[in-house]
Amino acid sequence: MTRFIHDQFAKDYLEELLKPYGEVQAPSRVAGEVREIDVLFSPFTEPNNLETLGLLGRFAELPAIFEPFRNAVSKEEICDCLLKLLEVRGALQREAKRNKTTVTESAIPKLWILTPTASTPLLAGFSTIQKLDWLPGIHFLGETLRSAIIAIHQLPCIPETLWLRILGRGTVQQQAIDELEALPSNHPFQRATLELLYNLQQNLVMSQTGESDDRELVMRLAPLYQQDRELARQEGQVEGIKQGEQREAFRFLSRQLNRRFGEINASLIERIQGLSTEQLEVLGEAFLDFSSVTDLEAWLNNS
Repeated sequence: MTRFIHDQFAKDYLEELLKPYGEVQAPSRVAGEVREIDVLFSPFTEPNNLETLGLLGRFAELPAIFEPFRNAVSKEEICDCLLKLLEVRGALQREAKRNKTTVTESAIPKLWILTPTASTPLLAGFSTIQKLDWLPGIHFLGETLRSAIIAIHQLPCIPETLWLRILGRGTVQQQAIDELEALPSNHPFQRATLELLYNLQQNLVMSQTGESDDRELVMRLAPLYQQDRELARQEGQVEGIKQGEQREAFRFLSRQLNRRFGEINASLIERIQGLSTEQLEVLGEAFLDFSSVTDLEAWLNNS
C-alpha cells in the first residue's frame, strides 16, 4: 500500500510541475497487453521558462515518458518501461502510415526512468553511458532506444537537480526538502510541492507504514506542516484555512478517484464535495481498498 502512495505522489508531483509547459497524461494507457505509462508529456509548441525546472525542464524540452520508482528499479521493470516506449513508437508509426506521413525522430518520446538508486551491475547490464554534456547520474541507453536511467542518489546537490531529488529516498530526499523549504515563498512551485508533500505525509500516517524511510519522511515534514498551519492561524486566516484544506482535500481525492475509475458521476462528486475535511481524509484512506465505484457509493451511503 505504501508503494502505491509514493507512486501516486510521484505522478501527481510530476503532473503539477509539468502542466504549465505541455499536455500531461498521468497515467496513459498504451496498446497491446494492458500497460500504463506513469506520465506521458507533450510540450507546448513554444514552452516558456523550462529552466525553472532545471534538469527536469531539460527532460521536458521534447515529448517524454516519465517512469518514477520509489524503490531501486529492477532489470525487469526497466524492460517493461522499454516495452511501453516501443508500443508508443509503434502506435505513432501506425498512425503515420494511415495518414501517409512519416514520424520524425523528435516526435517519438524519450523515456526517463527515475530511480532512487541504481547498482553498477544493473547499469552495466544495459550498457549505459554517461554523456559529457549531461550531469552525473544520468545513464543513457543506446541512442536508438531514446532512453535513460536517472540514478537520483548520484545527482549532484545543486539547484538544477532539486525537482528530481524530491523523488529520492532517505537523506537525498530530506536534503531536497530542506532546499525546497529555503526557496522564496513566491517561487512558482514551492507551495504546490509542499502541499503535495503534506498530502503524502498524511497518507503515510494513515497507512501506518513500518518502513524507516517513511517514518523519517513523516517526521521531517511534520514541523513544516505545523509551521505552515500556525503561520496561517497567526494571520487570522483560520476559517480560510479550513475552507482551503477542505477544497484541497476534495481536489486531491477527486483527482485520484477519476484516475482510478474514470469520470465520476456528478451526483457522487456533489456528495463528496459536501464532506468535511476530516471525512475526506477518512475517505482517502478507505479509497485505497476500493475496487469499483460501487464501493465508493456504499461508503457514502454508510458515512
